[in-house]
Amino acid sequence: MNNKTVNDIDIANKRVLVRVDLNVPLENGTVSDDTRIRAALPTIQLLLEHNSKPILCSHLGRPKGKPNPKYSLKPVAERLGQLLDRPVQMAPDCIGPVVEDMARKIPRGGVLLLENLRFHAEEEANDPEFAKALASLAEVYVNDAFGSAHRAHASTAGVTAYLPAVAGLLMEKELNFLGQALAAPARPFVVVLGGAKVSDKIGVIHNLLGRVDSLLIGGGMANTFFKAQGKAVEESLVENDKLEEARTLMSNAGSKLILPVDVVVADRMDAEAQKRTVNVDAVPAGWRILDIGPDSVKRFTEYLRTARTVVWNGPMGVFELEPFATGTFAIARALADLSGATTIIGGGDSASAVERAGVADRVTHISTGGGASLEFLEGKELPGVAVLEDRHISSVMERGTHAG
Repeated sequence: MNNKTVNDIDIANKRVLVRVDLNVPLENGTVSDDTRIRAALPTIQLLLEHNSKPILCSHLGRPKGKPNPKYSLKPVAERLGQLLDRPVQMAPDCIGPVVEDMARKIPRGGVLLLENLRFHAEEEANDPEFAKALASLAEVYVNDAFGSAHRAHASTAGVTAYLPAVAGLLMEKELNFLGQALAAPARPFVVVLGGAKVSDKIGVIHNLLGRVDSLLIGGGMANTFFKAQGKAVEESLVENDKLEEARTLMSNAGSKLILPVDVVVADRMDAEAQKRTVNVDAVPAGWRILDIGPDSVKRFTEYLRTARTVVWNGPMGVFELEPFATGTFAIARALADLSGATTIIGGGDSASAVERAGVADRVTHISTGGGASLEFLEGKELPGVAVLEDRHISSVMERGTHAG
C-alpha cells in the first residue's frame, strides 16, 4: 500500500476525524452484530494512546437524506463504549454549532461519535460545504472505512480537500491483503465466486482471469453459465441478457473456469420445499437450482486443497435457508482447513457465511467491505483511497500549511 497511514503522521494531542464503518444491524434498539465495530477498535485505541481526540463519523442504513430515529447511531455509541471500556459521547448531529462545541471540548481519553451522516442528503452528494463543515471539527482526517471506500461521498472524499488525509489501520490491512492477492499471490491462486448474478461480477472475472490459476463459480450466477452451455435450468435464476458474455468468458478462460457438476434443486424457494440432488444436465421441469451438490463440493475442494492463496466472494447457494446452506458452509470449512494458505473472504454474504459456519477465526482475513472488495478485485480505483496522501509526497501537516 502506497498511502500514508495514521502511523506516518503526527497525531498526538490532535482532534482527528475518523471515517469508520459502523453500518451494523440493529434489533430492538440494540446492535445484533458488532463485527464492524470491533474492526474499528485498533485505530481508535491507537489514537487514544497518543492522547488524540477521536471524532468518529459513519452512516447507518438508508435514511434517504433526512433524520430518522430508526437509523440513529445511539445504540452503536453504547456498544462502542462497552468495547472501549469508556463512555462515548453521542452528538445530536454531525455538523453545526452544537457539534462544533462538543468537538472542541472532548476531554483527554474521550471519544465523540457523530450522528448518522446520511441524515443529510449532502453527504452522498459530496457537497463541498457539508464536507468543509465536517472537516472544521478536526485537525486530521483518517479514513478507516474500507466498506465505504468505493463511494465518493463528503465523508470519504470531500473532507480531504480541507484536512491532511491518511488511512487507518483497518484500511491499511484491507488494502494490503487484497493488493497482495492481486499483485503477487502465492500460487496456486484460486478464486471462488458465487452469489446471485453474473452481472455483479463480470468485471471481476475479466480482471482475474489473467491472474488466477483456477476460478470456481457457484451460486445463482453459475446458472447463467449453464444456460449459455445449452443446459435446461428450468425455473432457476438466470440473466438471459448475459448469456453471450458468459460464453465469451468461458471461451477466454479455457480450463481455468470451473463450474459445478451437480446441484441441489427444489420445487420452490422455501425451507419446506421438496428438494433433491441432480446432475447439472438433469434439472426437473419446473424446479430451480438453489445450491451446489456434494460432487461439486468435492471437485471445488480438490482445487482448494493445493491453493496457496484463495479469495472467496459470494455464497454457493441460498444459504439463508438451512436446506440450501450445505454447499456454502462446506466451502467455508474447506478454506478453514487449509494449512499455510492465505485465505481472504470478500465481505458481504461470504463473511456472514464463515461466521455462521463457525470458522471465522480460521481464515486469514475477512473483509469488511463487500462492494468495495469487489470493485478492488475488478481493478477499479476506490475514490476513498485515491484521495489519501501518498507516502512519497509530504503531507499538508508536514508542510505546515492547511487548506481549510
